[in-house]
Amino acid sequence: MQVSVESTGNIQRKMTIEVPADRADLEVDKRLKEMRGKVRLDGFRPGKVPLSVVKKIHGNDVYREVAGGIIQASFYEAATQEEQRVVGLPNIETKIFQYGKDIEFTASFDVYPDIEIAALESHTVTRESAQVNNADIDKMIETLRSQQTTWIDVERAAKNGDSLTIDFSGLIEGESFDGGTAKDVKIELGSGRMLADFETALVGMSIGEEKTTDVTFPDDYQTEKLQGKTAQFTQTVKKIQAADKPELDADFIKKFGIESGEVDALRETINENMQRELASAIQNKLKIQVMDTLANAHDFDIPTSLVTEEIKHVREEMQQEMQQGGTTQQNLDLSTLPDDLFQEKAEKRVKLGLLVGEIIRQKDIKKDDAKVEAKLEELASTYEDPKALVDYYRSNQQAMQRIEAAVMEDLIVDWASAQMTVEEAESNFDSIMNRQSAAA
Repeated sequence: MQVSVESTGNIQRKMTIEVPADRADLEVDKRLKEMRGKVRLDGFRPGKVPLSVVKKIHGNDVYREVAGGIIQASFYEAATQEEQRVVGLPNIETKIFQYGKDIEFTASFDVYPDIEIAALESHTVTRESAQVNNADIDKMIETLRSQQTTWIDVERAAKNGDSLTIDFSGLIEGESFDGGTAKDVKIELGSGRMLADFETALVGMSIGEEKTTDVTFPDDYQTEKLQGKTAQFTQTVKKIQAADKPELDADFIKKFGIESGEVDALRETINENMQRELASAIQNKLKIQVMDTLANAHDFDIPTSLVTEEIKHVREEMQQEMQQGGTTQQNLDLSTLPDDLFQEKAEKRVKLGLLVGEIIRQKDIKKDDAKVEAKLEELASTYEDPKALVDYYRSNQQAMQRIEAAVMEDLIVDWASAQMTVEEAESNFDSIMNRQSAAA
């Protein structure tokens, strides 16, 4: 087999390969002989069709199958021989493809870029720190109580915090407008879901009462034709419900799996969960900074084939997130949108993937089994039946690989941040967790 390699770009290669004719021809002859005993043809007894006739009828099809397999195999043999680190699938162009002649073809492909790990000492990242205090726990308990709130009908004037069911119709300069009329709308007064003037007018109203109120749309309102306009809304209250928040008693506490029903036990459980969430959020923020810094500190060509494949994954993930998130765009079909919209995110992922892989290889960073187990135990601790989750992961190789990948990311962050200047910054639970939610 003769091989020549040509560089057509920094990471682009074109390889010309010649394969001796007998490599294909001998296999073709062998298969045709095997077929001879099975071929049925008018005028010949079974198994007595001449080989020349079998070759004339089936020779081209057999040759295409055999030679196609040889081209595939010989490409990877040649790539190994020439020490080419091939990325993705090659673009094959055949030049000589005929029985009795040497097979000649060219293969154009990308190779993995040569990456030199940059010095990171001049780069700075910030690691935040915070404590979970009693006020944070109190606030979380109130959140849990609010999540368990039920609503009871009341016969009194409406006030902030109440849930109202109303009808409304609006006019601008005596004309109705899109979205200006609705029936049986639920509004929680004070939530800010509706315009302030609209909500304020409902405070103090009673069931069956009707009121007409001027409501001015802000200049930056989402519907352009309503910006700055004043509408006259007629509002009718049909139902008023007051929030019935559960007491912090044993019955409430037991709903969270705390059989003792004691407040101190609830606070301890909440504290443990918040500490775990806080540590994870701090680590995630540091990881984002470190990965961004790594990406910005390195410049190398990214294989197009990997980006093309990653664009598919980004598109699929965004589609799933929109459908699961229940957004107003959940029915948008992202497959109809151009690849350019997903290009930047895909390129960054591929770049970091290549870079992380090279750091692991060059710095000999190895999987830490103890940390994998610790990560699995940490994840399991958040579930009602930790043992069942651990058993599931240990019996599912793909699931365990996700745990191992997360641990390897942590090891990369540890290695990279050790090379950088890490500034410590005091913060608080709410600030860190709110930014974590926004980033997600």
